[in-house]
Amino acid sequence: MTAGIDLHPTRPMSFEPLDTGPDQDVGRLLVTCEDRPGICAAICGYLAGHGANITNLQQYTTDPSGGRLFVRIEFLLRGLDEREPDLSAGFLPLADSLGMDWRLARAAALKRLAIMVSKTDHALQELLWRRKAGDLHAEIVMVISNHEDLRPVVETWGIPYHHVPVTPETKPAAEEKQLDLLRGQVDAVVLARYMQVLSPAFLAAFPMRAINIHHSFLPAFVGADPYGKAAERGVKLIGATAHYVTAELDAGPIIEQDVVRIDHRQSVTDLRRAGRYVERAVLARAVGWHVEDRVIVHGNKTIVFN
Repeated sequence: MTAGIDLHPTRPMSFEPLDTGPDQDVGRLLVTCEDRPGICAAICGYLAGHGANITNLQQYTTDPSGGRLFVRIEFLLRGLDEREPDLSAGFLPLADSLGMDWRLARAAALKRLAIMVSKTDHALQELLWRRKAGDLHAEIVMVISNHEDLRPVVETWGIPYHHVPVTPETKPAAEEKQLDLLRGQVDAVVLARYMQVLSPAFLAAFPMRAINIHHSFLPAFVGADPYGKAAERGVKLIGATAHYVTAELDAGPIIEQDVVRIDHRQSVTDLRRAGRYVERAVLARAVGWHVEDRVIVHGNKTIVFN
């Protein structure tokens, strides 16, 4: 036996992040309301009155004269875990008086993710590695696939892998089985090149909590085979789009996009190869922003405080 050789390459990897993760006492408050003078002052005054130290504040208004205001505040409050219920209850009268839509989250309460995949693994692998490195502050609790191809990849990480075959005839039953696995277990679903269209009934269980990576720069080349369509059109840029999934195909609110330059010499295979690098980065950024409470949906758009 040669020293230093790992004879068990498929044993589950540790999923402990390299850093300590978000501070237990860090909170995030997201607010949306009609813009008017004094909104941020009222919010900050409330938090300060409870001993919170605001460490980051970002805001955006669609129009300073009666537009829609979006605010994300990160703060430090000792003992937040125990004090959060009272903090939320006390904020409610202020929120109601100003017509706020709001939510308060503890940064340390990591969101639980399910990843859905088909046969390609590049987007999945990126999320797994970022979680391993501590760069994705979330828990990946399961992977669901309509194929068996990626089971060895996923089980190497010690993550449950659920194979749910899908055919046109069995799709309703397959989705119900998927929902049985997901309900009450995850906060969001990530479609990391899951090559099935989800039904409105499925999406109703995860409104603005299902994130897809589409392998084109939307709204160009919606649907299947965007790289083939891009090659036929002779485009000079290809891209990827991460968006929330809605019932309308590839038309949900966009979270993140990026592109890479190409030219006439590159085949469809070359485009797919180049596109993989863009897809994995775009999806990882979008998922990271979602789990860190940096995204607010406004109609069919998003406000992203990155």
